[in-house]
Amino acid sequence: MSEFEKIAAFASWCIEEYSAFYRMDPTTIANSFAQKGIISFLEKHYEVLHTQGKDYILGTLDDLMKKGD
Repeated sequence: MSEFEKIAAFASWCIEEYSAFYRMDPTTIANSFAQKGIISFLEKHYEVLHTQGKDYILGTLDDLMKKGD
């Protein structure tokens, strides 16, 4: 698996987990992540983030989603 594929799979996992946690449509979450620059954040910080636990990752995503609201 290439680095790009690993990051894409991780971003997809983040979208699925976040949408499941908040019981929201994954497409809506993916669009929100893209609009707020979270996809870019995940790509930039993949090396550290993918080693963290689910609670930490979801907390980080939640902080980023609330930022600027």
